[in-house]
Amino acid sequence: MVRKDSESSCSSDDSHTHEDYTLANDAVVTKYQVAAEITNAVLKEVIANIKEGAVVGDLCDLGDKLILERTGKLYKKEKNLSKGIAMPTCISVDNCICHYTPLRSETPVVLKNGQVVKIDLGTHIDGLIATAAHTVVVGASKDKKVSGKIADLLRGTYDALEIAIRSLRPETLNNDITKNIDKTAAEYGLTPIENMLSHQLERNLIDGEKKIIQNSGEKQKAEIEKVKIDKHEAYAIDILFSTGKGQPKDMDTRTTVYRKNESVSYQLKMKASRTFFHDVNKQHGPMPFTLRSFEEEVKAKMGVVECEKYGLLVPYPVLYEKEGEFVAQFKATVLVMPNGLLKIAGLPFDTDSYQSDLSIKDAELQTVLKSALKPKKKKEAKKEEPTAAKKA
Repeated sequence: MVRKDSESSCSSDDSHTHEDYTLANDAVVTKYQVAAEITNAVLKEVIANIKEGAVVGDLCDLGDKLILERTGKLYKKEKNLSKGIAMPTCISVDNCICHYTPLRSETPVVLKNGQVVKIDLGTHIDGLIATAAHTVVVGASKDKKVSGKIADLLRGTYDALEIAIRSLRPETLNNDITKNIDKTAAEYGLTPIENMLSHQLERNLIDGEKKIIQNSGEKQKAEIEKVKIDKHEAYAIDILFSTGKGQPKDMDTRTTVYRKNESVSYQLKMKASRTFFHDVNKQHGPMPFTLRSFEEEVKAKMGVVECEKYGLLVPYPVLYEKEGEFVAQFKATVLVMPNGLLKIAGLPFDTDSYQSDLSIKDAELQTVLKSALKPKKKKEAKKEEPTAAKKA
């Protein structure tokens, strides 16, 4: 029922439960960095294939295939170590906000020059997750620069990412980071997509305990616990800005991305559901997955219904901004270390292809944006040796 190329995507195991999986452990940091290197490399390769005439589904397949190929070559001697896709490749175009990875039976979506394309994907090694997202315009290049509101959208969203990352200091409140994100959007005349979250990353958990919200409504603001950032924490900082009102809507596009809900148990009635859920457990464990990864699509579509109905799976719905508006997304994985911040996953902004006339004017935001990820150590003044010692 499951495609062979997804066999190494993930398998849940408990053999490492007594190990130290905090960032105080150098081996854990290394695994995060290995996952991040794969995420960055695959993201670059998918971007290189984004051009007029490219098919969105093929690009999703490419990203997932590359992650599985690269993780499959690593840690071969550690048989119980899980590795693979932490977020299936999603390609969301123009006013589509997120989570679009279509089924093979759906009408192909073909890219055209000028479209705004968001790529979101992630890798894990031993349950340690590195995700990233990037936005490009089809056909943009050094010789064909993008300017105007689309360039402003991309520049503003990326600056907000960099400011949010640099706000991620120990003892900082998550609410203060939210304020910086929303203030950056205002500087560029943009709107953050309502209630989108950046999450703490924990082992086998892509949406950890601590959260950072952007453009929160009153209800969501009350629901998000006020917490402080602490050292030895990992975060996926995810920024989504819009040229419109930033109000996400469900447009009846089929949800294809899910993850297991570890807090719910239910005895499934249908055989198709039980088979499907068994395959989810075996092949993907606690990581988000796409129905595209199942070879028998019809059986997967049947099996997922009961699993979702009774809460065994958490859906990642495909959301949309108003038609005619555009959405950009930039995401990075960041480790909060005692000596500063490590941005391990996430690509740099291509200033050669996108030229915005706008920039950050707010003095406080400018200071944050210019701050170093790792503060420079102050040089200690050399102590004078005692005169007696010199003579000796």
